[in-house]
Amino acid sequence: MKQEIFAPGLLTGKSVLITGGGTGIGLAMAQLLGELGAHVILVARTAETLEEAVTKLHTEHISADCIPVNIREEQEVTELFDTVSAKWGGCDFLINNAGGQFTAQALNISANGFRSVVDLNLQGTWQMSSAFARMLIEKGRVGRIINIVLCLQSGVPGMVHAGAARAGVMNMTKTLAYEWGEHGILVNAIAPGTIATSGLKQYNTDQIQKGVSRLPVSRIGRADEIAMAAAYLLSPAGSYITGTTLEVDGGEHLLGASDQIKG
Repeated sequence: MKQEIFAPGLLTGKSVLITGGGTGIGLAMAQLLGELGAHVILVARTAETLEEAVTKLHTEHISADCIPVNIREEQEVTELFDTVSAKWGGCDFLINNAGGQFTAQALNISANGFRSVVDLNLQGTWQMSSAFARMLIEKGRVGRIINIVLCLQSGVPGMVHAGAARAGVMNMTKTLAYEWGEHGILVNAIAPGTIATSGLKQYNTDQIQKGVSRLPVSRIGRADEIAMAAAYLLSPAGSYITGTTLEVDGGEHLLGASDQIKG
């Protein structure tokens, strides 16, 4: 994959921290960025999942480490970047990929359920981004942030909590790009469509297939397609891009709310 599209060693000497990096899209990004020469640091709550991912990456001759962290907890995030600074002298890139939600109609979501999803997807992304930027500025370094969000243009029927949180992240992406540009920090987002990962198992298969059939590109996306978008944004080719959301969704953003597959 990297040999066909990206130059060998493209990211040699760089390091990237990926939240939710133990599975799915996060792991696919870790594999590609690691193949391109980056040292990858995986972050998630479950140590066992992280360790399995790192073992897999090592078998592929990728430089990788992991640190269990709950990004909802501000103190844990602070300690994470203290560790990253002490062990590796910091890092160059942050990918805020961790997130989660459950499918439910808006009238069936409790206040606590709504708050939990917002805390993870929005508050957690903010805490990671803030700590990362402060580390870079303190060290006089430049860097880049990628926020993994959702296809939102027509709302997200069946996941109002996640839609609201990710819309907040998309707006935050623009604001931080504006404010942090003077520090040499580029901030962008990627909005995946329906991607073939283990996370799809929680959704109705027939509904997914029905939704995919309506797409201009009528197939489910691959995790490596999101990884390639991330590699592009982190490469020298992305050096003049900030404050944007790259939609990698087979055209899902062109559909109306009634065509969405989330509900």
